[in-house]
Amino acid sequence: MKEILNWMAFYKLNRFHWHLTDQTGWRMEVKKYPRLTLVGGIGNYSNPNAPAQYYTQDDIREIVRYAAERNIEVIPEIDMPGHATAANRAYPEYSGGGSEKYPEFTFNPGREEVYGYLSNILKETDALFPSQMIHIGGDEVHFGNASWNTDPEIQQLMKDKRLKDLKAVEEYFIRRIADTLTGINNKVLAWDEVAGNNLPVKETIVFWWRHDKPQELQKALDKGYQTVLCPRLPLYFDFVQDSSHNVGRKWQGLYVGLKDVYQFRAEDYVKDTHQRMQVEGIQANLWTEQVSGEENLDYLLFPRIAALAEAAWRAPGGNGFDQFSQRLQGHLSLYRQEGLYYYNPFTPVLNPEYNIKGKKILPGL
Repeated sequence: MKEILNWMAFYKLNRFHWHLTDQTGWRMEVKKYPRLTLVGGIGNYSNPNAPAQYYTQDDIREIVRYAAERNIEVIPEIDMPGHATAANRAYPEYSGGGSEKYPEFTFNPGREEVYGYLSNILKETDALFPSQMIHIGGDEVHFGNASWNTDPEIQQLMKDKRLKDLKAVEEYFIRRIADTLTGINNKVLAWDEVAGNNLPVKETIVFWWRHDKPQELQKALDKGYQTVLCPRLPLYFDFVQDSSHNVGRKWQGLYVGLKDVYQFRAEDYVKDTHQRMQVEGIQANLWTEQVSGEENLDYLLFPRIAALAEAAWRAPGGNGFDQFSQRLQGHLSLYRQEGLYYYNPFTPVLNPEYNIKGKKILPGL
């Protein structure tokens, strides 16, 4: 974590969005609910029985302090109402069930106790992070909300509040959680699935990630929300960066190359100059389900982090990719000095990628 923060500071990247909870594990200590980490922290993407791993509150304070010294603000994410499987292992009484593929995936929007439970978690989160911004996820709820169709409390909620479908239930939940956050003076941050919701415009920031759904970006802008651009293509760094790579994701055969990142421009996505003022900035996301270790992580991050910084900070009409490539040679020397295992776009054979088990994939094997 500290190494990444050091490189972020070097490249003048000033926000660190820390995704601390997901279906495979709950990684942040919550004093009021210790089972979240003791039980919810067990397992990972490749081993459901791995010993519990998580950040203590002291760990988190140390990271926040370390980041602040480098002019980086840390923004936590507590994902809800989906991606809640790990939390529901720890406290099943708050589960809204799931689907066949994603069991126990959601918190229960129809159970009043759930809002008190999550409010307590968010208050502890707020105390740890001075950013006054908490990202609540809000993504991919439809993956695991099939149980909502038969849950009696959710069905009663739909009747009482005249909610026409499960999307309306989801939006009701998000509005309740948003009220909690604004009540403790936090901005509400969420993925672009919330763009159609009626959240408070001045207190909400929408993160547009679904590159194949530009209409969701436009919807957020038309409603007046501040936005962060982080589309999968080309800003998901868990995607491979060369057609020959195998460890990482692709989108219909497409990958995220160094040049793709460098050439990213907000104006290509937000045509209206007035609405462009609503763009807070850009963000690269690096999901680590299949990252086997530090070498694999470094390989995905470097040198694309350099291209991200240039895309974020350079003025329109700045130097082109050829000039960037020349400058990058010196940065590769820095990576070598620091012992990073990086992708070498000029001579790829020098640094072959690691496989999912953490072993180098050598040429011809």
